[in-house]
Amino acid sequence: MDKVPVDQPVRLTVKVEGGNVLPGHAGIVVYPVDSSKFFVVAAIAIIAAAAKNGAEAGDLADLRDERIIVRTSVAIIGAGPAGMFLAHLLARSGIDAVVLERRDRAYVEGRVRAGVLEQVTTDLMRDLGLAERLDREGLVHAGTQISLDGELARIDMAALTGGSAVTVYGQQEVMHDLFEAASARGIQIVWNAQDVVLEGLDTDAPVVSWRQDGEPRELRCDFVAGCDGYHGVSRASIPGDVLRTFERIYPFGWLGILAEVPPANHELIYANHERGFALASMRSPTRSRYYIQCGLDEDVMDWPDERFWDELCLRLGSEAAARITRGPSFEKSIAPLRSFVSEPMRWGRLFLAGDAAHIVPPTGAKGMNLAVSDVMFLGEALVEHYRGGSASGLDTYSSRALARVWKAERFSWWFTSITHRFPEMDGFARRIQTAEIEYIRGSPAAQRVLAENYVGLPL
Repeated sequence: MDKVPVDQPVRLTVKVEGGNVLPGHAGIVVYPVDSSKFFVVAAIAIIAAAAKNGAEAGDLADLRDERIIVRTSVAIIGAGPAGMFLAHLLARSGIDAVVLERRDRAYVEGRVRAGVLEQVTTDLMRDLGLAERLDREGLVHAGTQISLDGELARIDMAALTGGSAVTVYGQQEVMHDLFEAASARGIQIVWNAQDVVLEGLDTDAPVVSWRQDGEPRELRCDFVAGCDGYHGVSRASIPGDVLRTFERIYPFGWLGILAEVPPANHELIYANHERGFALASMRSPTRSRYYIQCGLDEDVMDWPDERFWDELCLRLGSEAAARITRGPSFEKSIAPLRSFVSEPMRWGRLFLAGDAAHIVPPTGAKGMNLAVSDVMFLGEALVEHYRGGSASGLDTYSSRALARVWKAERFSWWFTSITHRFPEMDGFARRIQTAEIEYIRGSPAAQRVLAENYVGLPL
């Protein structure tokens, strides 16, 4: 099969009946790249036959018509981290895929998200040839700091894990690298795909339909990868009597700011204070990211910058506060915290990955990293299927991914529980929390457990 670039919408003379091309006429596969260009994939001999056996004018079929068969191997729903890492993994192995995203690139790339990458994630970016900027601009952290009522203690993660570390590199930067490389590598992304519907997931011929600029579109495929987040259509397409969900809603949120000021410390500081949690983080040597625990009913308008800086310094303690550079925030928001898992992560030909299947509180910095490990498992299984004809990896994907997901959920829940102030916390609970942190600070064994989970458990 040859790929022929076409600059304008194309018409071929074919006869279509009941959604199918009649025998002896052209059968085509169309991959939309954007609103004005298509890759038409067809056997040259078939196109020649279509020209030779032209039908009457009434049989003309526009490639934009919903009746034309559009096909790929894997339909990826969502162009976030899970979807785009999977697209690159499949492209490297020569497996056709089309990514459908309901928003535009600017929106997806501009979303402010976490920026702490596990070793597994940075290793994958290097393996995929996506790490040029990561290696140049990413901030490698070999340790982290835990503060209890202002008293700091360092956890040497690299020493405790045989050299593993985390890298601070914002999700916005990761998405930029994924999109730039996708364009160069011909990975196909359909932006602004509205009203996506998944059908035939329990058959061997799934169909994805959507609307593009008001026109109906249809994509047939072998498998669907649901990477469209917590509110996406993918998980909602699994029957209710099959899907099981597990959830914990936390009774507080994080009020976060971004400011063009140097960080207070070269490593992150997680602070437990009697007034609540605080986190000192960064995006670069000149851009800081700070958070404080707040009520879910609070409004960012009630937190002018001066009030935020005062509260942050109080919770971090005098030693860390002395190194804080204040400045105007250019982004400020409140994020709720939740733990969520849906099982199974596979139903029929649908495979869930990333936030479509699970959410973690940001305390453990696991969200994007879990999405990456999901698609590493899924990508490996799909390559095994297409190259070796084996369904083993696909059949075990859900259980394999969930085993890692639940370990990350446990760590994120535990780390949240020892660093945050809970509404029902009495004197006894506070003493237990304090004892837990003091035990970690004094026990190399406890520090090793924290470090192993923080840098990321092995696949």
